[in-house]
Amino acid sequence: MNTLKFKMVIDILLTAALILLMPYELVGEAAHEWIGAGMFVILIIHHILNRKWIGHIGKGNYTPVRIIQTILVGLLAVCILGSMLSGIILSRHVFDFINIKGISALAGRVHMTCAYWGFALMSLHLGIHWCIIMSAADKRFSKSGGRKPRRRRTWILRFLGAAVAVYGLYAFVKRNIASYLFLQVHFVFFDYSEPVIFYILDYTAAMGMLIFLGYYLNKGLQSIYRKVHTE
Repeated sequence: MNTLKFKMVIDILLTAALILLMPYELVGEAAHEWIGAGMFVILIIHHILNRKWIGHIGKGNYTPVRIIQTILVGLLAVCILGSMLSGIILSRHVFDFINIKGISALAGRVHMTCAYWGFALMSLHLGIHWCIIMSAADKRFSKSGGRKPRRRRTWILRFLGAAVAVYGLYAFVKRNIASYLFLQVHFVFFDYSEPVIFYILDYTAAMGMLIFLGYYLNKGLQSIYRKVHTE
């Protein structure tokens, strides 16, 4: 397995872990903690694999897309750190030997806020980089002898992306995600009679909507930047 494929596997595992962390009451408290601990390990591997990007933060020119990417990564790092530290304080299983008292209520609010903003920011971050995934998929289809013309395949993918984004917006509203992002509600409400798969599918669609926004934000900024520098 080459480095690019390994990076994609790590990114897929990271995305899957993030989705599974959202319905924490439905998957179980212990499972939630172990998934969170696993995600932290995957994040370390992710950053090791992308250490060159980190090393070039202060170098080169900053285009609008690069500025957005850097801001997203910085905010995402804050959210991840907040989620991890507050999660350790709240832990009753993986880190139960760390017994910090008196700040559980504060840690709970920090954990929820950082988790939901981390979900949103990571989805946008994926969207900004989605063109790389699309390019790799296009090369794969071309090598495997795909029969559909490239233009038709592009429009099919655009239609599917738009469909996911539309349902994702509905799921975003249905699941009251905005209220958790802006701390309008301090506790996440779960319907325990609902199968967990429905919850996961809705959050996957909401992530898809944010990826869709990030992807077209990237394309729009690149288009504007090219026009400004060619006139």
